[in-house]
Amino acid sequence: MPFSRRLILAMPALIAAPALAQPADPRLGERGIGRPDAPVKVMEFFSLTCTHCASFHKDTLPQVKRDLVETGAIRLIWVDFPLDQLALAAACIARTLPAERYEGFIGALLANQDRWAFTRGDPREELAKMAALAGLSRAKYDEVLADDGLKRAIIEQRMTAEKQYNVSATPSFAFQGRATRNQSGNMGYDRFQQLVEEARRG
Repeated sequence: MPFSRRLILAMPALIAAPALAQPADPRLGERGIGRPDAPVKVMEFFSLTCTHCASFHKDTLPQVKRDLVETGAIRLIWVDFPLDQLALAAACIARTLPAERYEGFIGALLANQDRWAFTRGDPREELAKMAALAGLSRAKYDEVLADDGLKRAIIEQRMTAEKQYNVSATPSFAFQGRATRNQSGNMGYDRFQQLVEEARRG
């Protein structure tokens, strides 16, 4: 899904203010699956409100996990690239959960976007219900959504991705092995595997 700069431009004060969430914050640590020493690392830049990201996670990711992650061929790393305020809120909640619950939670959010992201009701209330199912209390949920430092850190990571990896749509992928290959947009397994092989062989 192509993005605009509205998210960033909507919060100039947030970006300009002194950072509260420090790099040592464990919530900002790497979230991924697969062997750390896998020959190819794949970074997925995604937004939790992106329907194309949801399609990739539904249609392609299961085979990627079975044939590439579980066999040790790749390590898949998720990088937050929120497209809007709601995606930013969801990313903050996901990163606040224990690391071992991260994959399950983002999977549930992507699989149930109609339940919270595109609801006719209050999406933040629906997100709170999803967070509760993952074990986050309402008090903690409210605390996280008020944490401007965490929001700012995630936005800064998004801005870095724009510059360093030329991310212009979600999902986007950076395949890093002996060579680097970049691809934007949803893709099927065959194309994904091809890019993994190109990165591995160099």
